[in-house]
Amino acid sequence: MRHTLAPDDRTLHGHFSPDLAPVLTIDSGDTVTYRTLDCWWSAGPYPGGANRDRPRVAQRRPEDGHALVGPVAVRGARAGQTLAVRIDAIVPGSWGTTVAGGWPSVFNERYDVESTQVVHAWELDPATMTGRNQHGHTVALRPFMGVLGMPPAEPGRHSTTPPRECGGNLDCKDLTAGSTLLLPIPVDGALFSVGDGHAAQGDGEVGGTAIECPMDEVTLTFDVRDDFPITGPVARTADAWLTLGVGASLDEATFRALAEMMTLLQRLHGLSRPDAVALASVVVDVRVTQIVNQTVGAHAVLRDDALR
Repeated sequence: MRHTLAPDDRTLHGHFSPDLAPVLTIDSGDTVTYRTLDCWWSAGPYPGGANRDRPRVAQRRPEDGHALVGPVAVRGARAGQTLAVRIDAIVPGSWGTTVAGGWPSVFNERYDVESTQVVHAWELDPATMTGRNQHGHTVALRPFMGVLGMPPAEPGRHSTTPPRECGGNLDCKDLTAGSTLLLPIPVDGALFSVGDGHAAQGDGEVGGTAIECPMDEVTLTFDVRDDFPITGPVARTADAWLTLGVGASLDEATFRALAEMMTLLQRLHGLSRPDAVALASVVVDVRVTQIVNQTVGAHAVLRDDALR
């Protein structure tokens, strides 16, 4: 069955919580098509100036994080199972924004831009998949959703900023249309939310924002799986497996990603743990996912043509 959700009074929220009532309950195998705002809850295109002055929709509250749509409950989903989220389509809106500098953070301090902010306003063309900013710079678009996830099991409000083992602000640029994200389900029903559309981003999201944009279409198909136990995010792209790790440091995030990758190698190829470690050293690449979300991320990549 197919369902549709738009960003409105009923669906918009700016935090994760197992206490949030689902706005939609679906069956495993169902598809949901969303329309989403940009991360800042913008009411429309923003030409520049101080980011705090941008017009925002009425639903936003001062304590809110990213603008999320949901949550969606999956009937019969239980904590400990795996939720497979197939990303069928992502179509960006016609505009986006990149903001750099102007707020206190570890990375802005390193770049010496805490006191200076710039805003790049982008015109996006979903037909040609290109974006152009006010300075005449043109980039290729590769849209994906920055936030895909479920709430931690602990009651109360949870920030949308850090990524977690159950998803959230992963900011992994490989989660484009055609890929599938697998997440360990932390709470019965799953309570999945999505938001934070990115039209384009480099690995690391080094300035703190990508081309942040609304999405005209985000189509996701959900399946609950008992046959694929995982402890953190795993993704299947057109030509590779990815395992994502999050942590307080890149070392911690990397080793978490690699531990999941060793388990995946054992599952896919019937290897012992030491053999998985040996082969991973030859065929697995480690990449930085993002360094700007308080909890940082790394991912390990096993390409299909790397091991036969």
